[in-house]
Amino acid sequence: MQATHFMKEMSWTTFTERKKETDLVILPAGAFEVYGPHLPLGSDSLVAVKIAELVARRVGGIIGPVLEVGDSSMLDEFPGTITIRPESFKAYLNDVVDSLLKWGFKDFLFMNSHAGNVPIINQIAYALRDRKDIRKAQIDYWRFVKTVDAGVLESGELAHSHAGEAGTSVMLHLYPELVDMSRTMDVTRKRKDAFPEIMKYGRLSDNTDWGTVGNSQVATAEKGQVLVDRSVDRIVRFLEEVWDIPDRTTQA
Repeated sequence: MQATHFMKEMSWTTFTERKKETDLVILPAGAFEVYGPHLPLGSDSLVAVKIAELVARRVGGIIGPVLEVGDSSMLDEFPGTITIRPESFKAYLNDVVDSLLKWGFKDFLFMNSHAGNVPIINQIAYALRDRKDIRKAQIDYWRFVKTVDAGVLESGELAHSHAGEAGTSVMLHLYPELVDMSRTMDVTRKRKDAFPEIMKYGRLSDNTDWGTVGNSQVATAEKGQVLVDRSVDRIVRFLEEVWDIPDRTTQA
């Protein structure tokens, strides 16, 4: 049987043995929401799980429960979108973390691919800051990818917009069978944001009727592979250089 990094696929005895090898647990978090007419509703969660797996393979971590649904209230007028109240999400995740602490995990990497989850995860992590025996970090994946995209994308300031070039390219690389390129489109915002540096609290439909912004037509699997490879390399480098968790694939 091939070794798994997913806790849900382990027996309790297998988990006991695997836990002896690592203190790192990776917690994927995503959303269940509109992601354009060309991508599945679970795109965020699917990406978070796959990136978590790629990182776990490199460093030997264990992947804990997946939080597939987050706070998507700003998109809930689009069919199929499911939203969890922040209070519910926080309570659920807090209980997950408490259980993992009970079983001896000390390094918590939140692999999050939905912006709405960021502040909730922050609250949980900050609440644990006085615990000197544990470490916490969050990868806000779609924002994180912006730091490794040099020379890859071509659609300008909207390349990282919702279900645009970057997101579609990553999905084309990781889950090509779930992408319908015949339904991609070039969508500009309904109105230009003259003050992007100011946080605002509108709805996605204020900017698009299609649940996507940007030019997904120029997305390619090749671009997605570069973004994924660079992002995974960067995350593994952090774990190795800051948390002293070695990259097992480079060991002789």
